[in-house]
Amino acid sequence: MNSVYITSVGKFLPGSPVSNEEMEDYLGKIGGKSSKTKRLILEKNQIRSRYYAIDKEQKSLYTNAEMASLAIRDALERNGSVTDQDIDFLATGTTRADLLLPGFASMVHAETGLPPMEIASHSGLCASGMHALKNAYVHIKAGEHRAAIACSSEFLSREFKHTKFEAQGIYSNSRVPFDTDFLRFMLSDGAGAAVLQNEPSPNGPSLRIEWIDNQSYANQYEVCMYSGMSKESGIRSWLDYPSIHEAADQGALNLKQDVRLVNEITKVGTNRILELVEEGRIHPERIDWMVCHYSSHFFRDEVFRLLDLGGVRIPEEKWFTNLYTKGNTGAASIYIMLEELMNEGHLTEGEQVLCIVPESGRFQISIMLLSVV
Repeated sequence: MNSVYITSVGKFLPGSPVSNEEMEDYLGKIGGKSSKTKRLILEKNQIRSRYYAIDKEQKSLYTNAEMASLAIRDALERNGSVTDQDIDFLATGTTRADLLLPGFASMVHAETGLPPMEIASHSGLCASGMHALKNAYVHIKAGEHRAAIACSSEFLSREFKHTKFEAQGIYSNSRVPFDTDFLRFMLSDGAGAAVLQNEPSPNGPSLRIEWIDNQSYANQYEVCMYSGMSKESGIRSWLDYPSIHEAADQGALNLKQDVRLVNEITKVGTNRILELVEEGRIHPERIDWMVCHYSSHFFRDEVFRLLDLGGVRIPEEKWFTNLYTKGNTGAASIYIMLEELMNEGHLTEGEQVLCIVPESGRFQISIMLLSVV
């Protein structure tokens, strides 16, 4: 089996940073009224700025595939040792592609202009970016390919335009419920990409992938973050409505978070970390950087508490995030964090980086161990 290295990481963040005060200038005020829950949500997540790929007229400035392509180009330009012709596998992850079909990887491949190659599309929520990374990792490790790209992009702001909700009959005389309004002030746009090779970069630091662990707990929980169904009506799929119009009118296509369940994600994540410690795959004293995707500062404190209860202590100064300045970019967040960590001179040879991506869709956790070489 080959060793596998992340030899460069790139990102694309659209436009200029958007402050908390400007959010509804972009997303709009539903029914002309400012959200009553916005202040509470922002106090909990402590995000100060984020990026949107829509303008203040709510027009899209890019497609999701275009943003992924721009992140890939950034990663390739930073690499210096591979050309377009060297890349022969592309794996993508996203929450909501631009089209229902074909797969997101097809659209991204076309945007990049890269040569013919094998591709794979991963759909889902936050973990889909790590699934793409695992796919590329396994291909190179098995000797199928020598160089590959894994990427993830999120264009979630257009999910939350005020006009979308104002057109829905179910909310014509009432405010949008918290399970949807909550996400309007949590999620943002951005893309990240990583070049993976079977040898380290000759031009700078690389991240050797020691292992990637993906675990689903969907057999233990009901759906928590979702789109395409209605828990209230019991209709299990938007395709089961008499028409697409009725599904949309009833809010079945909205992105929702079951706030009664979401706190379970911290238990799922910390339990898996503790299991890997017990198995000897994670040695807490050896970890130099803890790169954890959490959607809100609220969850960070809970993870600290649960790990401490389990006897695992990774000092707070070793935790790295850019949530507060780059926003919650879902599946792209792990790439955007690694891009900053790798490209802004934080890493030293021999250090270990533990990456953690929890997903509350139906609960899963992705964990990756990296070594700086």
